[in-house]
Amino acid sequence: MASKSGIQVAVDAVLFGYAKSEGVSVLLVRRKYEPFKDRWALPGGFVKPDESLETAVRRELEEETGVRVQYLEQLFTFGDPGRDPRQRIISVAYFGLVKSSLYQELRASTDAEVARWFPISALPKLAFDHKQILQCAIERVRAKICYQPIGFELLDKTFP
Repeated sequence: MASKSGIQVAVDAVLFGYAKSEGVSVLLVRRKYEPFKDRWALPGGFVKPDESLETAVRRELEEETGVRVQYLEQLFTFGDPGRDPRQRIISVAYFGLVKSSLYQELRASTDAEVARWFPISALPKLAFDHKQILQCAIERVRAKICYQPIGFELLDKTFP
């Protein structure tokens, strides 16, 4: 979404999942185009002029990964001037929690070459400022889980 000042608005999503074999994982996409072609990144993209931020992040998630997430919450706004080499982009980040039963439904498209879950303990180097965004999301989930039962959003109906 371009403004007269040349600033664009984007959304990024940190999706957490849980599988007994891997523990907590994060959904990443491998970028198809520059900047950071072939690097792993959080799913996300630009907000269209006629859509809300939440609509934009849900659209980007479905386009780039095929995932429709139930639990999604706005995390933080990232706006450092040099966060994107193309131009000034302000990104509104979200975090979401995905049940493991949705893991097999990944389908990359648009500007994502591949979508894949990575165990949080074995993450690749991330594009842009996505490492910072991911760290912010981890801290938020750790804090929030102490006062709200959001952990159930990660678990299927039958939990071992």
